[in-house]
Order: sequence, then structure tokens, then C-alpha cells
Amino acid sequence: MSWYRNTVWFVKGLREYTRAGYESASRHFNPADVEVDVAGRSFLVTGANSGIGKATAKEIARRGGTVHLVCRNKERAEVAKEEIVTETGNQNIFLHIVDISNPKEIWKFAEKFRNEHKLDVLINNAGCMVNNRELTEDGLEKNFATNTLGTYIMTTALLPLLEKAADARVITVSSGGMLVQKLNISDLQSGSGPFDGTMVYAQNKRQQVVLTEQWAKAHRNIHFSVMHPGWADTPAVRSSMPDFYKRMKNSLRTEAQGADTVLWLAVSAEASKLPSGSFFQDRQPVPTHLPLAYTHSPPEDEEKLMQMLEEFSQKFKSVSPG
Repeated sequence: MSWYRNTVWFVKGLREYTRAGYESASRHFNPADVEVDVAGRSFLVTGANSGIGKATAKEIARRGGTVHLVCRNKERAEVAKEEIVTETGNQNIFLHIVDISNPKEIWKFAEKFRNEHKLDVLINNAGCMVNNRELTEDGLEKNFATNTLGTYIMTTALLPLLEKAADARVITVSSGGMLVQKLNISDLQSGSGPFDGTMVYAQNKRQQVVLTEQWAKAHRNIHFSVMHPGWADTPAVRSSMPDFYKRMKNSLRTEAQGADTVLWLAVSAEASKLPSGSFFQDRQPVPTHLPLAYTHSPPEDEEKLMQMLEEFSQKFKSVSPG
């Protein structure tokens, strides 16, 4: 069945995920949706020093928002911050150096952030695709640590702050690649069988969809969404998927086109009217499963994922400073 999923997904991608797909979809966009003033609202963007994260942060800054950039690399982050401030004239841009693959760092950051700032919108954009099985200093598989556990801890640690905000939102940047994966809770760290970084990444992205759906049920006063940016020309795609990039580079979306739906979900009034927990592509909620792909999971597996991640997260919280 995996060949069917992969083939259907790729054909769908050629039609919808490329620059041409964006240009076709954007004919139906209402420009007024994102022509808004968000001064006084606070946004946190992870992985904000390049690609879709930086493009999103820049557009929010243009609209007057206070933007917290959460980045791993201090040098690149400072360059990105300077670029955003210079291009937008917005001085309310703050930098935080955090490695999203390090759960102890995330807990420490979130605890400090909760005491010092307010937060209206969290954008979980940081991610990685490591093509060989690599462990972090905590013994966690790197993709899982960053894409799934890092997203889980950042979100749950900041929920108390978001609960205080009016019109609070959490947006997670996922991938259409999750359509080829059924949730697998038996091997979260990809320790058995051959390691395929692309499929591990796709599994992590399926996990993000499940997280979003579960959070939406549990926290009714926060609007949760997860989205696919399409196939965009970003540094991450170039470095992690060189063969795909070489084949598709003339058809890829720009970073701004990839970031468009993230921005729309973050600032537009229209987005918050749509059901919380939805998966979005080009400003529209879309199905989270391909037809006949058999990727649906039993509810008990989805609940078990949340339980397992909570256990992981608490283990690292107990040894964090603060």
C-alpha cells in the first residue's frame, strides 16, 4: 500500500504543492484577510532565522506585531533579526537562543518566557530532516526530538500563557508528506528496521497532525491549526533533500509563498472562524488522509501518543533548572 500512497501524494504534489499550485489557489485569496494591524499582539516563531520561519516573522513584523524569534544558531539568528528590523522598521523583535531538539533547554526557556512576556500566537516552525539515525546528547533520535517532542514541549509549556490571551492561536508547520504515513506509536524513535530519514520525517509530521487534533479537543479557548506550506525553495529543502531539490527547483514555491498560510492563520480574523484542529493548505482546511490510503488510526493510539509524549516531557522537566 505504501507505493500507492507515495504515488498519489507525488501526483497531488505536482498539481497542488508547486509554485503553479500556489498561483492557482491564490486567485481565490482575499488580500484583506492579511492586511491587518497586529500591534500589541505577541508572536513566537521557532526556527525563525531562515526559510518559512523568517518569512513569517518578517511579515508579522511588517504588520506591527511583537515577534519573538526562537533559533538554535546565535550568529545566523542575529543576522536574521537585523534583517527583519531593517526591512520592517519594527524594533519589537526579540531573540531567544534555544535548541528545539533539547527538551531541557525548551523547558528552561519556556519557564523564563512565561515569567517575562505575554503571548498571543505560537508558531511551531522549527524542524529537521536528518537522513541518518543520529542521537542527541539525551539519547533521543534527532528527528523525533525536534519535530515531535520539541513541538510538544514548547506548546504544552506555553499553554498557561496562551490560556490568558484573547484570540490565542497555535500554528504548527507540518508537511503534506504526512499523508503517506499512518501513526506508528510502537517505534517513536525509529530504532528498529532500516532508517529512512524522509519517512521518519513524514511520520513526525503525521504525529504533529494528531497532536493538533488532540490539543484542539482539550483546549477550547485556543485555536489550533496545522498546515502544509507546499514545496518551497528553502535552505532546509536544499540541504536535506538535494535530489528532490535538483529535480524540482524550477517549480518550487518562494519562501514567502510557503509562509502565506502560516501568516494567514496567525493574523486573519477568517482563520479563527474555521474549526480548531484543522489541517490547512493554501488558506483552506483539507483532508488529513488520502482516499483509500488506510492511514487512519484508532483513537486509543492517538491518546497513547499524547500519554507517551507527556511521560517523555516530564522526565526532562524534572531535571531542568528553575
